[in-house]
Amino acid sequence: MAHPATLEELAARLRTLLPEAYQNLKQDAEPVPMRSADLKYAADGTVAWNEIWGSFCDLAMAGGPPHKGALLGPGALADIEAHSKSYEDVVAEICRGITMATDLPADPSPIPGWVRVSCYGETMSGWLLRAITMENVAVRRDGLAIDLPAAPGFRLEKEIKNVITVIAKTSHYWLGHMPRTQKEDIAILFDAMTRERPLVEPAGAGGWRGVPCPNVRAAVWQMRALVAFNVLSRREETTLFVPVNSTTDPAGAVVASALTDLRQLAAAAVAPF
Repeated sequence: MAHPATLEELAARLRTLLPEAYQNLKQDAEPVPMRSADLKYAADGTVAWNEIWGSFCDLAMAGGPPHKGALLGPGALADIEAHSKSYEDVVAEICRGITMATDLPADPSPIPGWVRVSCYGETMSGWLLRAITMENVAVRRDGLAIDLPAAPGFRLEKEIKNVITVIAKTSHYWLGHMPRTQKEDIAILFDAMTRERPLVEPAGAGGWRGVPCPNVRAAVWQMRALVAFNVLSRREETTLFVPVNSTTDPAGAVVASALTDLRQLAAAAVAPF
């Protein structure tokens, strides 16, 4: 499977990947932030993570605002070792919150700086990997599981809530808004793209390169489109971030080719952004 040669092919792949409510979105979507939900507490004083959300803002994959304005990454090993008790408390609360909010099993990851969330299949973990990356929260995939960041300095009302919210949001759309037949189509699409070339993802939480864009609309359009090229991406305001990985993309050739093809598609369109 080659890169999409036309905007119609690109749109067809995005329709396969997006929940039905988003499949007719305009290409020039402008993200509008939504007010953050307040924490709610149970009688014992703990956060009632399963009672916070009545609705979620649009997926960044669909052109909505990313959950974080800048990348939220994992803690450094030295910091984790120096503040082990705080780190254990953070991990325990994130795991508790994820399980309450999503019904997905969550446990400390074998890799320091992460919590591990078990998914119902590799297609689900692959889709969540792509969707969460666009929300500006670091995420790793390991077969049927994904890892989300944790650090001893994470605060309950800020970073802990950020991590729980982003998995609650994305899993909500995957589990509640996408039928089985669509998930089967996504599995077929993932397999076809992987046969052509492996998914390009960052080599570590810091493996990103910023690409300036003329405006937010251009950054959103390119970020969304790159998922159909089997390249992870995210954005911060008008900067598009693309992965740097010397193993799956030596010298950045795959990413460069994808960006070139996107620009050619844009130039041939009547104003895609």
